[in-house]
Amino acid sequence: QVHLVESGGGSVQPGGSLRLSCAASGRDFDITDMGWYRQVPGEQRELVATITGSAGATYGDFVKGRFTVSRDGAKNTVYLQMKSLKPEDTAVYYCKVVYRVEAGVRHFASWGQGTQVTVSS
Repeated sequence: QVHLVESGGGSVQPGGSLRLSCAASGRDFDITDMGWYRQVPGEQRELVATITGSAGATYGDFVKGRFTVSRDGAKNTVYLQMKSLKPEDTAVYYCKVVYRVEAGVRHFASWGQGTQVTVSS
């Protein structure tokens, strides 16, 4: 199974910035999609940003140009650069990876444990 380690969360003031990182580790896997989702208590999880292999990135509508997702294929790591953070960005941010194993017949998905992002004055 692919293991994900997230980092970079924390508390910032409105207008501040954070950079989240998520590193995937394992053996004989091929990542096809990797990115970030977030969830507020009592709400359903929503897409923040994902990036697919050789394709482009997909962003949630609320991002409004403030967030940028990027990937380092050699390190199996995805990043989320968040700028101009707002209180409504406060949530637990989860990394997700979709992958296939060698000789596999289907896709699998793994989730990180989540990292808290809090935006308040």
